Amino acid sequence: MQKTKSHKVTYQWQTVLFIASILAIVLNLALSFFHLSSIAGYSLHDIPLFIVIATGGLPLIFQILRKLFQGNFGADLLAALALITAVVLGEYLAAVLIILMLSSGQVLEDYAKRKASSVLLALSQRMPSNAHRKQGEKIEEILLSNVQINDVIVIYPHETATVDGVVIEGQSSMDESYLTGEPYRVSKAPGTKVLSGAINGESVLIVQAERLPADSRYASIMQVMQEAEQKRPTMRRLGDQIAIVFVPIAFIFALVTWFLTGDLTKFLSVLVVATPCPLLIAIPITIISAISMAAKRGIIIKDPTVLERLPTCRTAIFDKTGTLTYGQPELTEIIPAEGIKKEDVLQRTASIERYSKHPLASAIIQASQKLNLPLLQATSVSEKPGQGLTGKVENHTITITHRKSLLKINPKIETILPPISPGLECMVLEDDCYAATFHFRDAPRKEGKSFISHLKPSHQFQKIMLVSGDRESEVSYLAKLLDITEVLASQSPEQKLAIVQSETKKAPTLFMGDGINDAPALAVATVGIAFGQNSNITAEAAGAVIMDNSLIKVDELIHISKSMRQIALQSAGGGMILSIIGMGFAASGFITPVMGALLQEAIDILAIINALRMTLGGKVEIDLPLLKT
Repeated sequence: MQKTKSHKVTYQWQTVLFIASILAIVLNLALSFFHLSSIAGYSLHDIPLFIVIATGGLPLIFQILRKLFQGNFGADLLAALALITAVVLGEYLAAVLIILMLSSGQVLEDYAKRKASSVLLALSQRMPSNAHRKQGEKIEEILLSNVQINDVIVIYPHETATVDGVVIEGQSSMDESYLTGEPYRVSKAPGTKVLSGAINGESVLIVQAERLPADSRYASIMQVMQEAEQKRPTMRRLGDQIAIVFVPIAFIFALVTWFLTGDLTKFLSVLVVATPCPLLIAIPITIISAISMAAKRGIIIKDPTVLERLPTCRTAIFDKTGTLTYGQPELTEIIPAEGIKKEDVLQRTASIERYSKHPLASAIIQASQKLNLPLLQATSVSEKPGQGLTGKVENHTITITHRKSLLKINPKIETILPPISPGLECMVLEDDCYAATFHFRDAPRKEGKSFISHLKPSHQFQKIMLVSGDRESEVSYLAKLLDITEVLASQSPEQKLAIVQSETKKAPTLFMGDGINDAPALAVATVGIAFGQNSNITAEAAGAVIMDNSLIKVDELIHISKSMRQIALQSAGGGMILSIIGMGFAASGFITPVMGALLQEAIDILAIINALRMTLGGKVEIDLPLLKT
């Protein structure tokens, strides 16, 4: 938190300095126009410039010198040399113009850092500042920070859960999609867990707090946001890499000019024109444009490294559930008991499942709808945690439960149950007699095959792997559907980590996952992308988070990163070429220091206009045929 406050203060100071520089220049020009007299030998019109140089220029120089002693020979080193020379020569207007360039670059860089987590910040603002604490029959409103472990908290309908805890009274359902990435509501009853940040349904829930708000799931996401603000845009590092070559050349050119002409003013003019402001300003603006464009499409760029590295990745490694699949079961098979018709048991089961919020309920209902089976009147519907769903349909008592619960009640029934198969299953009883087994599979994303097949020809990926903790049969089934040949199943988090580390040594690697067990692999991959927000741990480990559960968004991110890299290099390269041309005119005496500063500002404007092309264009090119139809 302290670092976040420090960044905020720095950002505010740089903004004030930027504005002050502009005002000082305007005042200087206005006072010069009216030819006001001198004071103590100094022109009155120079006083605004002195103030900015003293209050802003000196701290900037100290910052840059500190970077220099740390071995960071960045693009702003040349500007610092030009600023010192301008002050020594009395070229105060040129000095303030240089301060303007430096402060504007740092403002934009700080803004890029803050912008990277703006969407996560919007999510954090959903959390109420107060909680409803119940003591006996009394309910009082308290500050969220005052909630203690074991406090009894009331969550009203449609409110956001303020604590991580366990339900002790009431039945409802909660939308945990922003936390889990799963698109269905989760049933809540006494004994079930509640996550802070989840949205309550239609009924009141009484929850006992199990964690302090500062240690909650939501607080962990806040920590991710704060760390995102502190990350340095990596494309600025690219600017520094260019500066490592450009700065010595420009400085030597200026020294040679001074040596040959003996004119220190020409030395200053060359330095001012050579100040690589396209690296200081245009590249951060390109980053901001790319981050903004991605955020509008439901993609959070937590680490701008992603934008630079993604186009270089040559190996793609994917997790299975929730990444290449929807994370939403689909009914694939009904195995009825002897004398039971599939359609009858499906119709009756669906008729009571419509009152359930269980993840398998929607799969059963959708299967009945495909067969045009009308839902029947159901009564006495009850769903108790651990006991399954029961209800009466056409004078039959229907019970939907799982194998373990059924065997616990009646171990002998195992002889008539079908063998365990891959995927999910549930058991249906009619009047307490075994009626059917329903099998479910997690359906692959409809765009999955198109996405996987286009990675090699369109984005130069050379290797595609499916690495999952699921069983061999499930993973192989999906791999066959998506034409993925390199498959590793039943992998632990440690094994996933080792695989990604090994592949990253061979080539830059993209890893995509959505579960807590994917976090280590996401952290060590060249680029880690979290699909949805299945856990705050996953989001923290990833460099980017795809909020909308679609592989199409991944394709958009690849194209955004390609465009950003190209435009950033164009802005930097074009700016350097124009600066070199200007240096030649400055060495020849055709450009004064002030003219050089103004010329550099013109070069900046051209570079900025080019950098803003992503934002102004608005569209993102994609390759997937699914989106083009």
